[in-house]
Amino acid sequence: MPYPHLSPIAATLYETVPFVGPEAIARRDGIALRARIGANESPFGPAPSVLEAMSKAALESWHYGDPENHDLRAAIAHHLGMPFANVMPGEGVDAILGMAVRLFAAPGSTVVTSLGGYPTFNYHIAGYGALMHAVPYIGDREDIDALSEAARETGASMVYLANPDNPMGSWWDAASVERFVASVPETTMIVLDEAYGEFAPPGTLPPLHLTRPNLLRMRTFSKAYGLAGARVGYVLGEARNISAFNRIRNHFGISNVAQAAGIAALADQAHLAASLAQVREALADTAAIARRHGLTPLPSATNFVALDCGGDGAYAQAILDGLAQHGIFVRKPVVAGLNRCIRVSAGTATDRALLDEALGKVLADLRQERL
Repeated sequence: MPYPHLSPIAATLYETVPFVGPEAIARRDGIALRARIGANESPFGPAPSVLEAMSKAALESWHYGDPENHDLRAAIAHHLGMPFANVMPGEGVDAILGMAVRLFAAPGSTVVTSLGGYPTFNYHIAGYGALMHAVPYIGDREDIDALSEAARETGASMVYLANPDNPMGSWWDAASVERFVASVPETTMIVLDEAYGEFAPPGTLPPLHLTRPNLLRMRTFSKAYGLAGARVGYVLGEARNISAFNRIRNHFGISNVAQAAGIAALADQAHLAASLAQVREALADTAAIARRHGLTPLPSATNFVALDCGGDGAYAQAILDGLAQHGIFVRKPVVAGLNRCIRVSAGTATDRALLDEALGKVLADLRQERL
């Protein structure tokens, strides 16, 4: 029986999931998940005030959420001290990245990013028929000079920079980011992914320049606010570019529960401060655990720490696979050079104790295999 034809772009794509979830690993291996410390979520969760707001909103789930996301949009604008017209919420940064590619990267155009950087952005590049040009990291950081140079040389429609970076946890200071932004051609849309901005040291995020026509800045409630499952983020930028998202966005993409969660989260900055303190404590303990076992934690401006395993990618993969056999879910970079590391998210005290125990067993087994 003949099938309808896929579109020309879709016909060239592989069926893929940019991130394999811990649930899939548990189903595949039949091993119960004991510590979920690989997806850069916040195990410290949303504030009680947020949970209360979500529960109240859930009673109204029989009707659609506001398709304009008005109150959430206004709350974000007020929180940042910026005009309403310069912010647009969306169903997580992943969805907003896809919309940005659809808006500013025509099929066949070039999009510049870092080799080993955030894979979901690459997924959208392919999905909308653009061509990816990737530049290597330098010293475990995204190479901002090479990114801007590639944007100029390729006539790129877009260039992507995550600051702070995922998967390495590294960062550039605000002055360096501003220098990068100024060096990119005016016809190239800059996507500055600041999903981990709340964790970054002071002086990392540049001031909000809302009149620059080739800059979009992405932020989220998934990380610091503990709302990864709610799927709500936002994009900041020049008003005309922000308004363009109304041409293609899913107008019912953010549920009424998620909208209420975002508003309540912004109103509870005391909980945010407490969560950030818990993350810092967790990462310091994770780094200490790594050092005890002979691994080297890299400096991090995020809610995770990259651990240099002291070998090649195969050795780091063996450690990751070994931890999975103990029910410890972590992730790792895939590109050569970066793949010597595993990436561990901030976890609870119980998570960290399980990691400590399992890591010792895994490394002991690997040493024994080498004898």
